[in-house]
Amino acid sequence: MIKHADVVIGLSYGDEGKGKVVNSLLKQGNYTHCMRFNGGHNAGHTIHKEDKILSTHAIPTGYLQDVQPIIGPGCVVSPRLLEEEYENLVTRGFRGTKKIFIDKRVNIISAEHLNEDSNEVSIGTTRRGNGPAYRDKYARKNLRFGSFSNWNNGFFEVVDVYEELHGEKECEVMMEGAQAVGLDIDWGDYPYVTSSHCGLAGVIQNGIPMQKIRNVYGVAKAYDTYVGTKKFEKEDPVFGKLREVGMEFGTTTGRPRQVGFLDLDLLVRSAKLNSVSHVIVNKVDILEQVGVWKAIFNKEVIDLQTKEQFVRFITNTILKEVETTKNVFMSESPKDI
Repeated sequence: MIKHADVVIGLSYGDEGKGKVVNSLLKQGNYTHCMRFNGGHNAGHTIHKEDKILSTHAIPTGYLQDVQPIIGPGCVVSPRLLEEEYENLVTRGFRGTKKIFIDKRVNIISAEHLNEDSNEVSIGTTRRGNGPAYRDKYARKNLRFGSFSNWNNGFFEVVDVYEELHGEKECEVMMEGAQAVGLDIDWGDYPYVTSSHCGLAGVIQNGIPMQKIRNVYGVAKAYDTYVGTKKFEKEDPVFGKLREVGMEFGTTTGRPRQVGFLDLDLLVRSAKLNSVSHVIVNKVDILEQVGVWKAIFNKEVIDLQTKEQFVRFITNTILKEVETTKNVFMSESPKDI
């Protein structure tokens, strides 16, 4: 049975450093399970482990910390891409000790879904088949991992997440989100959104009772980034400097990310909607290197001049506006929180 669950979600448009936060919390806590609860191979987490930089996509971060990884029912997965990701980790010198559990309800991204999505250009998706797979899921005509009774694979195992988490054995669960609230299918800037639920709604849909949720960690960066066809970046050379110094290129696609100042209006809204208890703001050191301390609040650009003013303004605004938030942490890259 679940003793409690902690949640990590993105508060902006993704690429906020959620993988770093999950990895750090897993090392500090006593978690028995780490579950990815939304998305698929369109996500990308960069993890620093044992002097190696490892990238994951569908595989939960718990796999790298020997915490039982689970791909939850809210996800969609391509068996081929999952195997490629696993083999890439092995090639990089890392092989986890635990099999990856995949809930039997997880919908399959087929070769047809991948082929269809490869032609998508209007929204600027990662073209990993997510959209077509979720469409067929809700049309009730897709295949799920539980559709195959004799599935045998050396590195993953098909399970029933209800039996795994709601049995007699006590569990402490880390719920690992992908993308972010700014890309949520309902709460993002539609149609420039992903195909899944990126916040607490997605967590609960994966079989986690509300009463068991202990902490919700909302993750942002000291500046915002966005990948897609929507016009996001304003005309200002400072954004090019932030992209270069911050190495803002997609983990999944390698595409350069569009850059903007931290949108506190979006951050506050995302935190309120998801009862965020702790806010982590990553990459403050990048602003320091570039020498700019600006943020957007009440739809206006606020020039804060110094690091001290920036930290104070961001912290005080979040604590004032979001009643559930207890703490705001300012973090550098790639240091743990």
